[in-house]
Amino acid sequence: MVLSDRSQTATRLLRSSAAHSYDPGVEIDWEAPLLRDAWFVPEHRSSLYGTDLWRRLTPEQRITLTRHEVASIAGLGVWFETILMQLLLREYYKQDPTDPHAQYALTEVADECRHSVMFGRMIEKLECPVYRVGAFDSGLGKLIALTATGPRMYAAILISEEILDSLQREAAADETVQPLVRMVSRIHVIEEARHVRFAREELARQVRAAGRARLAHDRLIIARAAYLSGRRLVAPEAYRSVGIDPRVGVRAAWANPHHRETMRWAAEKVVAYLRELDLIGGPGMALWRRSGLL
Repeated sequence: MVLSDRSQTATRLLRSSAAHSYDPGVEIDWEAPLLRDAWFVPEHRSSLYGTDLWRRLTPEQRITLTRHEVASIAGLGVWFETILMQLLLREYYKQDPTDPHAQYALTEVADECRHSVMFGRMIEKLECPVYRVGAFDSGLGKLIALTATGPRMYAAILISEEILDSLQREAAADETVQPLVRMVSRIHVIEEARHVRFAREELARQVRAAGRARLAHDRLIIARAAYLSGRRLVAPEAYRSVGIDPRVGVRAAWANPHHRETMRWAAEKVVAYLRELDLIGGPGMALWRRSGLL
């Protein structure tokens, strides 16, 4: 039997999953104490790094802020992954369970289940709140989980996955970062590489199959996903952890050239790919500009 390109990709990813999948409950030492003087994100990636507010913080407060920033990133990751699992299961429901493509979609759901548990355990270990999206985006997430198909489905997945991948690749290699965060990042990066490959190839196929009217609508939904990913990576409430009013913290972060450069850097690969597929443009450009990802 000759497999389609889609099935060949899925077959390779299934083999990779069998060889390189991890159980965070076994691989991570959850009982190990956190290091007192280690960062939770690389120092220069903190949203307030280099600002007047940063200079006023004590060394302990700076570390505390990065602790809450990584908890915010993990909380957003869980939210996106929960939506992704629902999308993949909806797609799987309609597919042939003997098809490698369908089997890989189910394998990715299993990966994301482990990742969400891992992020939840990390937030608990850090003794941080679960930072959640606002009511509007919560409702939008439910709608997307129930209805999204085609390019907007896979593009939204890619935006969140590739931004997180960039940040975690750096954190995993940075010896100034907490060992717990580095190990969580390492596991996620290894397994997400397969998810990104799957989503990129599927997105390209979906774009080729979509009509112009469909793509025009999808560009707007994709822009909203970009806006949320950029603006909500660090929850405003995280600034309360060091006595900063959330509104003051958000304004300082988005006026901070270091933070703006971090967001552009984290998104540069996915932005380039979406531009290649002509998925950035139209009325959604205002949201893209406000996202900080361009």
